[in-house]
Amino acid sequence: MKRSIFTLLTVLLLNGCYSHKKALELGIPYNQQINWPTAYQLDKTEFYIHNRIDINTSPEIVWNILIQAEKWPDWYTGMSQVSVVNAEDGILRSNSKMEFNTMERNFQGTIKEFKPYERLAWETVNEKLNAYHAWLIVPTEKGCRVITDESQYGKLARLQTTFVPNKLKKLHDIWLEKLKEKAEAENQ
Repeated sequence: MKRSIFTLLTVLLLNGCYSHKKALELGIPYNQQINWPTAYQLDKTEFYIHNRIDINTSPEIVWNILIQAEKWPDWYTGMSQVSVVNAEDGILRSNSKMEFNTMERNFQGTIKEFKPYERLAWETVNEKLNAYHAWLIVPTEKGCRVITDESQYGKLARLQTTFVPNKLKKLHDIWLEKLKEKAEAENQ
């Protein structure tokens, strides 16, 4: 019994390490374009994921969908109860604070970077998890490439790395797929 538990924990731990290493490899050179605060720099992080997708529409269309935070749950099931606390219209701005539920947990975020059509990032800080979620929109010949990276540390980050290392990556993949569907439909 002890050996089975040890084997299971070893497999889970190795999967977490592989996921982090693979995310770093896939994120180059994009993760170097993100303005990571010191606490979230990739050599210090406990959990990091990288996701990206090509979207056949303009950065402006993608941006305008992303900043409508309170509408995210309409097209992406990974977020619920999204509220932009200091904006009656539910749209993110450079000074926005928001509340949201993801992975069955409530969080509060503060916008840390807001450069229209290019960059959006927020930080979430609480006693169990500190996270920095960044979006990059890079123009391409056919539209744009959208990158979303997240760096975390804290108790929940360590647990996530060990027990569910790919859950957040899969959720972000779905988020990007749904963003692509919505943006390309609006482009027609």
